[in-house]
Amino acid sequence: MGVSDHAGATVCVERIILDELKLDEVAQRQTEIQRSSIKEKICDSVRCSVGQWKIWILKWIPLLSWIPQYSVRENGLGDLVSGVSVGIMHLPQGCMKTDLRSLNVPGTFAVISIMIGSVSERLAPDDHFLTNGTNGSVVMDTEARDVQRVKVAAATTLLCGIFQVLLGLVRFGFVVTYLSEPLVRGYTTGAATHVITSQLKYMFGVSPRRFSGPLQLIYIIAGTLVSHYADLRAVNGVDVVGEIPSGLVPPRVPEVGFFSSVVGDAFAVAVVGYAISISLGKTFALKHGYKVDSNQELVALGLSNTIGGFFQCYSVTSSMSRSLVQESTGGKTQVAGMISAVIVFITVLKLGPLFEQLPTAVLSSIVFVNLKGMFMQCQDIPALWRSSRVDLLVWLVTFLCTVLLNLDLGLAASIIFTLLTVICRTQRPRYSLLGRVSDTELYLETESYKEAKAIPGITIFRSSAMIYYANAELYQEALLKKSGINVPKLLKLKTRKEEENAKKKQVKEQDKQLANRMMVSMKNASESVHCHGTDQECIINDSGIATVTHGNMNCSFQPEQDSEEENRDETDTHSSSCDGVQEHTHSIILDFSPVSFIDTVTLKTLKNVSQVTFICTHLLLCVVQQLERGGFFSESISKSRLFPSIHDAVLHCLCRSQRDRSGSEFEMPCVTRL
Repeated sequence: MGVSDHAGATVCVERIILDELKLDEVAQRQTEIQRSSIKEKICDSVRCSVGQWKIWILKWIPLLSWIPQYSVRENGLGDLVSGVSVGIMHLPQGCMKTDLRSLNVPGTFAVISIMIGSVSERLAPDDHFLTNGTNGSVVMDTEARDVQRVKVAAATTLLCGIFQVLLGLVRFGFVVTYLSEPLVRGYTTGAATHVITSQLKYMFGVSPRRFSGPLQLIYIIAGTLVSHYADLRAVNGVDVVGEIPSGLVPPRVPEVGFFSSVVGDAFAVAVVGYAISISLGKTFALKHGYKVDSNQELVALGLSNTIGGFFQCYSVTSSMSRSLVQESTGGKTQVAGMISAVIVFITVLKLGPLFEQLPTAVLSSIVFVNLKGMFMQCQDIPALWRSSRVDLLVWLVTFLCTVLLNLDLGLAASIIFTLLTVICRTQRPRYSLLGRVSDTELYLETESYKEAKAIPGITIFRSSAMIYYANAELYQEALLKKSGINVPKLLKLKTRKEEENAKKKQVKEQDKQLANRMMVSMKNASESVHCHGTDQECIINDSGIATVTHGNMNCSFQPEQDSEEENRDETDTHSSSCDGVQEHTHSIILDFSPVSFIDTVTLKTLKNVSQVTFICTHLLLCVVQQLERGGFFSESISKSRLFPSIHDAVLHCLCRSQRDRSGSEFEMPCVTRL
């Protein structure tokens, strides 16, 4: 229905006022909801039916689901061009991103290469392979060193793959929930900065000593500048890719003896590799409108690394530069990846020597150009400045942490900072009083809407954030401040009012008994009885005054009271009422629409607030159930204080206030018209 279709339409609904008890009855709440037990869930997950097998196969081998529907006409040309383009740059870039020789490199990323290389250098440093040569010279056995480093890299890759598979099976992919879009874009921009700096040494033809860890970027840059301006390399020396081994290395089991030494590094590589892959995946998914299965991504990476470890590969992840090349050249499906894989396979077997004389500076230039898209994300900064300063802060902090602390520590620090911003937002929500818009059932902030008028005698309070242990005390303080409640005086007033009501009830009972005795015998009437001739009848009005009619005699009886004490009590009650709550306030309504759960601290806060008259609205069923389990309800606090809407609560308060003024002991039937 368009705007023009309902602009002048009206709605009228007539029903009784619903509290939680009546709502359960009308809506027929189910007390017991059938849920599958853990045993039943396990049995369902391992049931080997044909349908279940089909679901599992299509889930873990998605190729079988989309390849039959592949359209050559729509995607064939773009995938072909993209696959060839990526394949051509794949192997040379992979060889360029590591100093390790005799390694196949199916999907390298600069930062992962640096992390694997630092582990290899730590466990197989150059100093361990120095031998005495002729004439007292010291010679390094580079062949033995490279063999040892290959073993370390393969062991790290295998362990990394095992970690990723296990994390995927236990559904660790939920962590992607905490990767907001500003965090992802800031993280990928910071990662692109690392890739750029890793290419500077090839661009300028220098070989600074590798450094890993926090502030790694600063040491790369500093070493490159010193080497360049000190002219440490010959002017005409141009680095090329160099020897590329042909053929595939036969599979072998990596040395598990390295596991204890590389377990921490392997886990860091697993997490960073997954973070890079899912960040790139989310970036392209947001751009092209599709969804990434985070757990499936983990398992896919894990299987690639686990199998690759047996072929002396090192850890792989999504390549930022090649992903951008694939997108920019028209690649739309995984067929482009299959084509590039075939080209890499052929190159590894036969065409490797063709790339040996390719200058590394050329490849670095390709990387620079392809990373343009990542650095274009810096345009987010002015846009976020206008839309959300908090998201801008997340973007900048993530970028700086990623650049300065490296990708593993930077990711952890960025996620922690993002969660802190959420906590800080809940610590400083917007507290407001609501008023009713005339002739509607809408209740809006009185500070923001002129037509939202406060209802006399009723305070409606709302918080823009949910209530939990971190802000429960702040919520209570804001409620007391906004509503003007003075709890000690109000509790004193409440106690006094309860005592007065009990006393009045007792007096009424005495009046009834006295009136009955007067009807039996008029000879015992007291001095306050005045007689007039009418028929016999007994009426007790709302003020507790009994009127008795007998024959032609009309008799009225009013209990004797100390007039001075009564006036004093009324004065004290009015004074306490004005000091305890805002003038004439008789009800407080709490809008719980932002609340999705109740913890023990919030439960205690509500019990403190329940000492005064309050009503809650918009409670979810799960919140009501948590209140039940927490023992919140009692004889003094019943579910009749809970209402599905503010309008129901307001009408209930108005009816109750009218009933209290009339002194009736019976609940008045109320109808709400929306």
